[in-house]
Amino acid sequence: MALTPSNMLPLGTVAPDFSLQDTEGKLVTLNSFSESRLLLVAFICNHCPFVKHISSELATMANEYQSKGVAFVAINSNDIQAYPDDNMENMVREVQEAGYCFPYLLDEAQEVAKAYDAACTPDFYVFDQNRLLVYRGQLDGSRPGNNIPVTGEDIRSALDILLVGGSLTEQQTPSVGCNIKWKPGNEPD
Repeated sequence: MALTPSNMLPLGTVAPDFSLQDTEGKLVTLNSFSESRLLLVAFICNHCPFVKHISSELATMANEYQSKGVAFVAINSNDIQAYPDDNMENMVREVQEAGYCFPYLLDEAQEVAKAYDAACTPDFYVFDQNRLLVYRGQLDGSRPGNNIPVTGEDIRSALDILLVGGSLTEQQTPSVGCNIKWKPGNEPD
């Protein structure tokens, strides 16, 4: 397992728009979340051991924070030809097995991952009401095999501060995981 860190998109970046199909066949756009106070965008996939390690906590966190006005959306940008475990059929299964209560979208053209400068799975971004980036980084310090419990403490802390109108420090720890599986010739610069 080669480790790839987040690229740490600059804070204040406007959330790039997207229009992608979810596991129920619905088209989901950035505007689909316009009523939410905060938006968490997660780049994940089905087969990555780093995502599998945190999937239960991600589902739990979404269940908890959606009632507080935080929308969650997950995007799979992996090359599904080279990695069929990440195809839509398996994404549907992943939603059921992980207990995801949020849209899980397929970015088959990989354009959305490029727009967000996503590099790894998982890669997390939190946008405020104006859809300006206020957090990017790790869920928490847990990694497969490091014996640190998965708590979601970094994102939970960020969401809690933002929900009461606070500001976040610019010191944020990058996420780390498997690299996004780019289609040949589609790798970012």
